[in-house]
Amino acid sequence: MKKKTIIIITAAVAVVVAGYLLFGRKQASAGKINVETAKVEKGTISKSVTATGTLEAITTVEVGTQVSGIVQNIYVDFNSIVKKGQLLAKLDTTNLAASMEQTKAALDNAKAELDFQEANYKRLAPLNGKNLISQSDFDQTVYNLNRARASYNSALAQHRRNKINMDYAFIHSPIDGIVLNRAVEEGQTVAASFNTPTLFTIANDLTQMKVEADVDEADIGQVKKGQRVEFTVDAYPEEKFAGEVTEVRLEPTITNNVVTYTIVISAYNPDFKLMPGMTASTNIFTTEKTDITVVPSKALRFTPDEKLLSSYIKNRPRPEMPAGGPEMSKRAGQGNAPGMMPAGGKGAKTIWIMKDSMIIPVPVETGLDDDLKTEIIKGLKEGDEIVLDLTQETAATTKKAAARNPFMPGPPPGARR
Repeated sequence: MKKKTIIIITAAVAVVVAGYLLFGRKQASAGKINVETAKVEKGTISKSVTATGTLEAITTVEVGTQVSGIVQNIYVDFNSIVKKGQLLAKLDTTNLAASMEQTKAALDNAKAELDFQEANYKRLAPLNGKNLISQSDFDQTVYNLNRARASYNSALAQHRRNKINMDYAFIHSPIDGIVLNRAVEEGQTVAASFNTPTLFTIANDLTQMKVEADVDEADIGQVKKGQRVEFTVDAYPEEKFAGEVTEVRLEPTITNNVVTYTIVISAYNPDFKLMPGMTASTNIFTTEKTDITVVPSKALRFTPDEKLLSSYIKNRPRPEMPAGGPEMSKRAGQGNAPGMMPAGGKGAKTIWIMKDSMIIPVPVETGLDDDLKTEIIKGLKEGDEIVLDLTQETAATTKKAAARNPFMPGPPPGARR
């Protein structure tokens, strides 16, 4: 009898243990519910347009010559700092000097003829007034005087032209700046018969640069004068430079049926890091708001599974009223109890928040977004905890995670799994 009682007790204990193990396994299979959250915070949201352009000096002057000749002397080189009026180069003036001597002689001859005709006119004019000479003789005197005066003026103009050409043989800087390019060498012949050859290229001020960038026609409508710009150059890939849109040009550029428009961006260059010709990759901020209430855009795309949400709520102590009293109940929506799906109308936006371990829907009004962050105009305040995702771990997930635990010893290399 005693042996039979022991067997019965043992069987009962086995049943209890089996039931406990079975119940525990079911509970484990139910898995833990994970809630991903984030805080409402102050931030900046911006939208930008990208474009690529080339850096240039704001004012660049190509210095040439209007006369032909041999370059006799060069007084500056690449990167030379020059002042306005400074002598840059000198052409050979031998031919120009000879031309000036020739025109000077012609001018002196014309002046002598003019002086003679003026003296002759002064002698005959009183006689003509007394009718002592014929009218034809006096008319010839007047004609000779006017002709001598015209010849003198012509000779004077020719002499002045040669003097100007002589001055052109001395090349001066038209602006203060720095020599970017020197295109000639001493002894080189320059010919200005058909066009003006460029001898030097001078940039006015390299502390002020500009970027001429090409913007696609689909984006040009968003670009306005005064917008902030950030850009990078290949020489300093980790550094961002600041600029501002100063001009939007109306002239289109069409390349392979692609229409672009040129915009001009000014950039401050105090350290002379930016050099003419560098390629700039620009971000033009077309819309920008700072110090606004923002949330991750993921929060607006989150809608919890009703069964999962009910399971989560069931395992939490449900308060009689959401923490915060009537104010929180009002924020939760039109009579929505904690954890219930909101009944918002068409187009309504809802964010789920975590309050005292309860998940509550809150209707919100949104503003600007950049796909990562969204502006909240009304409905939330800084510091609120919002729900981004609600997931449940399964037994398979837990087992898989345990199998991948890096702290657990793994099978030896080559072992079969």
